[in-house]
Amino acid sequence: MNIEKFQESMYKLVVDTSTKLPKDVRRAVKQAKEQESAGTRAAMSLATITNNIKMADDQVSPICQDTGLPTFKIKTPVGVNQLEIKTAIKNAIVLATKEGKLRPNSVDSLTGENSGDNLGAGLPVMKFDQWEKDYIEVRLILKGGGCENKNIQYSLPCELDGLGRAGRDLDGIRKCIMHSVYQAQGQGCSAGFLGVGIGGDRSSGYDLAKEQLFRSLDDVNPNADLAGLEEYVLENANKLGIGTMGFGGEATLLGCKIGVMNRIPASFYVSVAYNCWAFRRMGVFVDAVSGEINEWMYQEGEFIDFAQTEAEKEAAAATASEGVITLQAPILEEEIRKLKVGDVVQINGMMYTGRDAIHKYLSDHDAPIDLNGQVIYHCGPVMLKDKEGTWHVKAAGPTTSIREEPYQGDIMKKFGIRAVIGKGGMGPKTLAALSEHGGVYLNAIGGAAQYYADCIKSVEGVDLMQFGIPEAMWHLKVEGFTAVVTMDSHGNSLHADVDKSSLEKLAQFKDRVY
Repeated sequence: MNIEKFQESMYKLVVDTSTKLPKDVRRAVKQAKEQESAGTRAAMSLATITNNIKMADDQVSPICQDTGLPTFKIKTPVGVNQLEIKTAIKNAIVLATKEGKLRPNSVDSLTGENSGDNLGAGLPVMKFDQWEKDYIEVRLILKGGGCENKNIQYSLPCELDGLGRAGRDLDGIRKCIMHSVYQAQGQGCSAGFLGVGIGGDRSSGYDLAKEQLFRSLDDVNPNADLAGLEEYVLENANKLGIGTMGFGGEATLLGCKIGVMNRIPASFYVSVAYNCWAFRRMGVFVDAVSGEINEWMYQEGEFIDFAQTEAEKEAAAATASEGVITLQAPILEEEIRKLKVGDVVQINGMMYTGRDAIHKYLSDHDAPIDLNGQVIYHCGPVMLKDKEGTWHVKAAGPTTSIREEPYQGDIMKKFGIRAVIGKGGMGPKTLAALSEHGGVYLNAIGGAAQYYADCIKSVEGVDLMQFGIPEAMWHLKVEGFTAVVTMDSHGNSLHADVDKSSLEKLAQFKDRVY
């Protein structure tokens, strides 16, 4: 095989997977947008999401800044050198990372050191099978950490919030899948997709669940029981009212695919792989001799461009500033105290990124800059440095905030931080600190990495680069950075409210059969 051509093919696969959603996913997002009630926060979120998809298409830039952990599934004819394929894929990953199509996401689990090129022990993940066909099939999924952290595994029988006992039968499986949607809330960037694996052991069950995410959304399960269950879950999960980004609404789940394998008598696992709306998976058929792509997968059906019509542009312009509150950083406490849950704000001025490493550092050290009155953005951006040494933001959406719950409230009070931006909300400790200190939590639209990168006008500096690009503290000058108040300084939390209401709705499915 021409290995150089094969490497070029793998680079194309990586770039397209990171920057372009497949056709079936686009259609699902379009359907969600059409079913959402106009004028709601969820509708605003879906409009931002579709705008972001179009921007990523046009700019050939990552749809979401968290380009995930690359997982390849490869089928080769007998006799093809799999070692050469591994090397070519690694080279393609390094090049895509260098050119800003992937964020450097590979971190040493013991030292915390970022490799900088997405390589490292066990990465990228490559799983090989042989088959009798004379061409190579390569499928790739880029699954980010926010949705990966909402994966869940159930060991039946078990007791589930709102649903009671789930037994070792099809109804128990149904309850587990419905519960998996509830527990994800907005932290997995809903509206999302489920891959479900029934049976196996703890590791093979998760592998089976992730494998379901490679199925087309339009296929029909050959197992009639599972086909019925897929339809049931897709219909009824959307009755939980979690909605896009967990803001409440009609669109909570966009797809559900279920697989089954045998198990040992003592174990009965239901494993769920949750995927965000930015469902990035592609596949190609490659000539085993030339190394060139013969055909792209997931190309059936209509292609949704998401270009705005003139009417949509006019409507967006008319409502862009309607009811929106402008905040200039640094922000005074009295301005924060005026905000309430549901307010839409636009931030101008400076904001500073801070993720897991930064929050741990700030809990034990002084801040490298004065954070009094400032905004912390839970974001690990994709960054590129030009020949003159200037940094540029290539993608900059929010990361899941709940990971910072052990630190956030204390850090806000310690440094005088007034606003925190992220996605998915935070817990009671942070909510109490917002009331005591005079702070606010702002929910940005998860996955909208191009939309928010466009709001960043310049990179004014960076600190703590020893933690790697995603975890460093970037100093960003922004204009018109839009987010929704979901936790205010008066003890109110939209996330807690949606969690409570969706749990009540989940209980309605305790005894329901399909």
